[in-house]
Amino acid sequence: MTVPPKATRVLLADDHTLVRRGVRLILDGEPDLTVVAEAGDGAEAVELARAGHVDLAVLDVAMPRMTGLQAARELSRRLPGLPILILTMYDNEQYFFEALKAGACGYVLKSVADRDLVEACRAAVRDEPFVYPGAERALVRSYLERLQRGDALPARAITEREEEILKLVAEGHTSKEIGELLFISAKTVERHRANLLQKLGMRDRLELTRYAIRAGLVDP
Repeated sequence: MTVPPKATRVLLADDHTLVRRGVRLILDGEPDLTVVAEAGDGAEAVELARAGHVDLAVLDVAMPRMTGLQAARELSRRLPGLPILILTMYDNEQYFFEALKAGACGYVLKSVADRDLVEACRAAVRDEPFVYPGAERALVRSYLERLQRGDALPARAITEREEEILKLVAEGHTSKEIGELLFISAKTVERHRANLLQKLGMRDRLELTRYAIRAGLVDP
């Protein structure tokens, strides 16, 4: 596709085709923004971003295989110069702070994407934070400064690997399938799952799945 001169090349990741289509219409309607790649899950988004030729990643939170937050962490490690926006239906402070911690520079609600998304994309390209109305920009700057100083941050309830396994368990994958997806043994998966049950005080897959839904790892 032909990209307008100096247009910001956007990677858009959302597992709902209709959402991607609507967001694409918003972004492609601007002369300085153009969607050049689309992904249906977080893992595909990471692959496309690593292939190059994108200036900005816009990621949904709840996606199959790898969530937007997991993808943001991976992209922040592998492509530290790539700005990342989280586009979500969750008006939730916990997700907001997790997004910042994962390396995102902005957090936009889908309900007001037609109003805020273009501004958020332009802010991200200028290396400025963007947060949905109702939260203080000063709060974002303060949090980012804490990250840069290396100050102590709130501890995660579970590790990143445990989160990956929890998501796949909640999606219904077997230990063997999870092992193949993550390149680890089924026994290692079982050990992680046992640790999750003990750490979270839960008894079975059903309770883990409910937790994963509350945590935004999978859709209800």
